Amino acid sequence: MSQAVERAAAKFYTGFWGILTRWFKLPQQPPSLPVHDGGKMDSFRPAPGFLRYLKFKFWVLLILLDAVIIIPWIAVTIATPAVGLLLTPLVLAVAFLPDIIAYLAIHLRYDTTWYVMTERSLRIRRGIWVINEITITFENIQNVTIRQGPLQRFFGISDIRVHTAGGGSGAQGPNGPQAGFSHQGLLEGLADARTIRDLILNRLRHSKSAGLGDDEDQHQHEAGWTPQQVTVLTEIRDLICKIN
Repeated sequence: MSQAVERAAAKFYTGFWGILTRWFKLPQQPPSLPVHDGGKMDSFRPAPGFLRYLKFKFWVLLILLDAVIIIPWIAVTIATPAVGLLLTPLVLAVAFLPDIIAYLAIHLRYDTTWYVMTERSLRIRRGIWVINEITITFENIQNVTIRQGPLQRFFGISDIRVHTAGGGSGAQGPNGPQAGFSHQGLLEGLADARTIRDLILNRLRHSKSAGLGDDEDQHQHEAGWTPQQVTVLTEIRDLICKIN
């Protein structure tokens, strides 16, 4: 029975998703990022276990909320059948219409969530009514952590939090900029969180090492020294050190 309901709901949602796509111009494809010559862009979504995880929390909350509405209605109907009959349409509307909307919202949240990575940056897209995108450059990443609660462990998923520097000015507080403020990028519902975490860290190390090399070349260029001059000056420095 539950499988039949699930299949019917999936068919209904497929049609509903098509209507929303046409009406609200919802993006069906992942976001894009600039890719350098020979570079690669990887796009992925939360694992199917994340959708099951969201549905499980939805059904638990649904049962609790519906019980709060339906149990008093049953008590009223037993005590005063006429009043209970009059309240039936209102009770059904209050109990079940929000459930349908919430169920659709869960699928929409899953279908509109995308993660995209290149060699230099990460882009996260999520949202239903308002679609938000955040782009994180690997050079700005300070820390990458994995979080997995007991329920997430049951469904085989984890979250990755990417912590980045908040910028030179920091966040604005009541007394001005707040030092040490950091932004976060959240990648939810990943089945291979450790693999993706390691991939981010590898690209982070590559970006920072490449950045250091670029800075050194830039400083030499700004000083007006050619590579040959730097070599000669290095030899003179070594010779003076030996003499001393």
